[in-house]
Amino acid sequence: MTDINTKPKYLLVDANVLPDVFLKVVTAKSLLACGKAKTTSQAAQMVGISRSAFYKYKDSVFAQGASAADSMLTLTATLSDEPGVLSRFTSELYAAGANILTVNQNIPVDGVALVSVSARSDNLKMETGELLEQLKRMEGIVDVRLISGR
Repeated sequence: MTDINTKPKYLLVDANVLPDVFLKVVTAKSLLACGKAKTTSQAAQMVGISRSAFYKYKDSVFAQGASAADSMLTLTATLSDEPGVLSRFTSELYAAGANILTVNQNIPVDGVALVSVSARSDNLKMETGELLEQLKRMEGIVDVRLISGR
């Protein structure tokens, strides 16, 4: 329980009740991150705020996905040490609608390599269980397991 005299460091607030400048700062940061704006001046101008407003809030305002944790999955797989297996594995994830965020592959030992993949799953075209079964049926895939997500 929070003491009434203790000020919380962070608040989760519906963006609809905040002044527009906060959403504009988040949008400007996104424009910079994806390369649609080359400078902070350009980003600020594109969203209709001053550079000083951008700099005032840029380190304090962040976008929060409502269900980011729910839309993530982490898989581990044991892949045969053969050319193209990892490529086919990641291509199958892509074709199923997964947005791959990280891929970590160990050096092959005894003819297999362990791989872990984290991906956004909010655009999957099938249930996670169905995807796992599909991956397990692929040539060169020894095993696939869901570590987290659904």
